[in-house]
Amino acid sequence: MTMPANAPAPHRKGFDPAATGALRGLRVVDLSRLVAGNMLTKVLADHGAEVVKVEPPEGDTLRAWRIRGVSTTWKTLSRNKHSICLDLRSAEGIAVVRALARDGAMLVESFRPGVLELMGLDPALLLEANPRLVIVRVSGWGQDGPYRHKPGFGTLVEGYSGFAAQNGFADREPVLPPMYMADGYAGLYGAATAMIALRHAEATGQGQVIDLSLFDPIFTMLEPQMANWRLTGQVKPRTGSRSTNAAPRNAYRTSDGGWVCLSASTQGMTEKLFIAMDRPDMITDPRFRSNADRVRHGIELDRIVAEFIAARSLEETLAHFDRAGVTIGPIMDAERLEHDRYVIEREAVIEVPDAEMPGGWLPMHGQVPRLSGTPGILARPAPRLGEHNGAILGPVLGEAELARLRAAGVVRDPATEPAAP
Repeated sequence: MTMPANAPAPHRKGFDPAATGALRGLRVVDLSRLVAGNMLTKVLADHGAEVVKVEPPEGDTLRAWRIRGVSTTWKTLSRNKHSICLDLRSAEGIAVVRALARDGAMLVESFRPGVLELMGLDPALLLEANPRLVIVRVSGWGQDGPYRHKPGFGTLVEGYSGFAAQNGFADREPVLPPMYMADGYAGLYGAATAMIALRHAEATGQGQVIDLSLFDPIFTMLEPQMANWRLTGQVKPRTGSRSTNAAPRNAYRTSDGGWVCLSASTQGMTEKLFIAMDRPDMITDPRFRSNADRVRHGIELDRIVAEFIAARSLEETLAHFDRAGVTIGPIMDAERLEHDRYVIEREAVIEVPDAEMPGGWLPMHGQVPRLSGTPGILARPAPRLGEHNGAILGPVLGEAELARLRAAGVVRDPATEPAAP
């Protein structure tokens, strides 16, 4: 897809190591791996927290998720963070983590329940040394319950929560999401919950442990599935892009092969839609008169709407319904989004310097959420493995002890070591 002639240029931004945010002075010791923990600490880092990624010699798992040799997931989820590299299989490496936690405000981990205790980092001991510490424990199924020791990747939770059973078409298999849905929800829930716990610690001096499972947030997002089941005795069927709550709501194809999504979920919007389709008679048609009627006759209603849209191109369809004030929009993909005016002018995507990317610029999401008084920061790119060993550990351990631990192989410096031949 070529860039439209009138499309604005993407916003290119450099990193400012001196940038500070609302969470300046908040140290977060991040032992997590994969998406949920990294999403949680990304939100905090974007607003000025000093997030110290404690990585094993092989690095966070996300570093290995590469597209044409580039760790795009790592780069986008780990901007503004620091990295230290420790051998956590050694008692001395664990002692370094304890030292960091004594002076930190938060510790985030995503080991299986019980592993932190086996490592010598029992939350009770950490809280004894630092009573104000907030400890976020990310796991698939939670710290208690019959599944606490089971593997807990997001895929399993997306299936177990009821999401996949509702997603897709009735005559096909349940559909898992093509992105990190359970992990993403958990990361965002976790960031908000962590700030609640930090507020409590500020007020009382008491830290606490947050049990953040991947299951709970996505299960909560599926409300009110349990109440509906209790009322009807029926499991919600898979309906594709149609809604069982309101109609019409679906994805429709245009004459030139494009796709639009339309939602007329209020009575007033539905009437606007029918008038824009030159079908005011449908307003009083017994099949479509009320929302309940429209849901009941959803397949027939979709056929009528689909026929109207299929006779027009994507551009014609959008322009026609926009003039009528109908809630409709294009179904976009990355190719279209790259030069989309809305995305660019809202800075939903920004570009930052990156030597590994074609042209030297890496597109990534902008700052979310947006605060008027304390906007997010862009202080540094995602760190190289162990890049901040000296800057973080020198003041905590002292230079002599840091040198000893480096010599002993407890502190690793892959970022400065020559590449293997």
